[in-house]
Amino acid sequence: MQIIYEEHIIDVKKGTKVIDLLKNEIVKSRNKVIACRFNNEVKSLNYEIDSDGKIELIDLTNKDGMRIYRRGLIYVIGKAFYETYPEALLTINFQLSNSILCEVANMQVTKEMIAKVDEKVKEIIKRDAKITKVSMTKEEAEDFYEKNHTLKGRLQVDIKDKKEIMLYFCEDYYNYFYGVMPISTGVTDIYEILEYDGRFLVRYPSKKAPDRLPEFKENKKLLSTLDDYEEVHKTLNVHTLYKLNKIVKENKIKDYILLDEALHEKKMAQIADDIVKREKVKVILIAGPSSSGKTTFAKRLGLQLRLNGLKPVTISVDDYFVERTLNPKDEFGNYDFECLEAIDIKLFNDHILRLLKGEEIQVPTFDFEHGIKVYKGNTMKLNDDQILVIEGIHCLNDNLTPLIPKEQKYKVYISALTVLNIDYYNRISTTDTRLIRRIVRDNQFRSYSALHTLKMWDSVNRGEEKNIFPYQEEADIMFNSSLIYELAVLKDYAIPLLEEIDKTHPEYSEAKRLCTMLGYFESIPEEYVPKNSLLREFIGGSIFMD
Repeated sequence: MQIIYEEHIIDVKKGTKVIDLLKNEIVKSRNKVIACRFNNEVKSLNYEIDSDGKIELIDLTNKDGMRIYRRGLIYVIGKAFYETYPEALLTINFQLSNSILCEVANMQVTKEMIAKVDEKVKEIIKRDAKITKVSMTKEEAEDFYEKNHTLKGRLQVDIKDKKEIMLYFCEDYYNYFYGVMPISTGVTDIYEILEYDGRFLVRYPSKKAPDRLPEFKENKKLLSTLDDYEEVHKTLNVHTLYKLNKIVKENKIKDYILLDEALHEKKMAQIADDIVKREKVKVILIAGPSSSGKTTFAKRLGLQLRLNGLKPVTISVDDYFVERTLNPKDEFGNYDFECLEAIDIKLFNDHILRLLKGEEIQVPTFDFEHGIKVYKGNTMKLNDDQILVIEGIHCLNDNLTPLIPKEQKYKVYISALTVLNIDYYNRISTTDTRLIRRIVRDNQFRSYSALHTLKMWDSVNRGEEKNIFPYQEEADIMFNSSLIYELAVLKDYAIPLLEEIDKTHPEYSEAKRLCTMLGYFESIPEEYVPKNSLLREFIGGSIFMD
């Protein structure tokens, strides 16, 4: 057989492991190599080559590499708890800027506990113990689970189309993680475990600087928002996918959908009430990453404001771009439409101030074809019972509205902050939820393929990391737009689109990963989704859409 590696053709025997074939290249790599990509599919370094193909090594500067690193680190910590506190019920909660928040459900987390676990983690990493994937048939798995009285990975057995049940073994410890794992424990040597808020944080490096831990930054408002939703869903007893699937199978999901939607409505009403209490607020600024549901949120919040006697009026930041000749360019020489300097800050603030004084303005319309602002005779004046609602990526950044007094501004951060876990060790990424929303919406309303959306996603994320996430803690309030049931609805839209992507595309590995994750969900029919649901912004049929 022949393998292509960095444009070199290598003759190999069938069954050769990647780690043996490219041992020298792995050792010499500038950054730690943790896995590989074979014919655009992510594989372990222990993958045994069984056909012709192309191999790429994956290091920690790659998003797949960092996912595998995090997975391996949690595995090692799980093993450390197993060896030090075998009765501990460890749960992976949330991801908070290069850290994972974890808790022990049945024990108090203390500094002594963390110190003892940390010592064991270091010991496990130092001995570089092998992590081995073991595959079983469903019959073998049923026998295994009956004998071992465990639920680790048990969810796999319930998936109709899944033929192989997989567990990762390391010495006498085993656990399940969906996705490729490191081949040994020694790779996850850059980390920190901190006792935090009655729980503990696991800190890890970023793909931008994989050789060191970044500066620790607290996300108190974000954590509080996540905790609020977590508590509600724990009360409803729907905090894991196993529970959700059980509810779907028992035909009880309609009640939970209504409860989930009621939670959204209640939170929006609370935000509207808070705005009204702050009598000086005249401008509501809404920002959030892609596919957060900002459009529907703004319209539903508007209804709550009207019930409080305030009439929302929108003004679009997009109409205040600087003329194209003045627009900054990025490092590649392309126009950077996402940077703050792409906005005519002076004119934008002048118009808002004049509106707040009760004056009338001539509203521009930006002509994107010619790259200029044009005036078509549209005017705007703000009445006493009206309030400005502005949505845009820079809305949480005070540099967008430096002339507007702080007490007149109310800033809302919105994002789909997923609180549902596959099981106690496998969490569902907030970014994955937003990506699946966008894949479905792009296809429904823009006729874009999933391949097109995946190609654009990294660029979208870079813009968010630069212009939105650094300012999220500046918000007066955070709104979690996630719905506990949404992926079970989006599944039947997204999987066929993702399955169109074949191995000839670099995006194949991402498409397969998302398909695998969605495959764990029992489907929920689209007709169960209320017409005013935020989810309708992505699947269609919203009462708010023209």
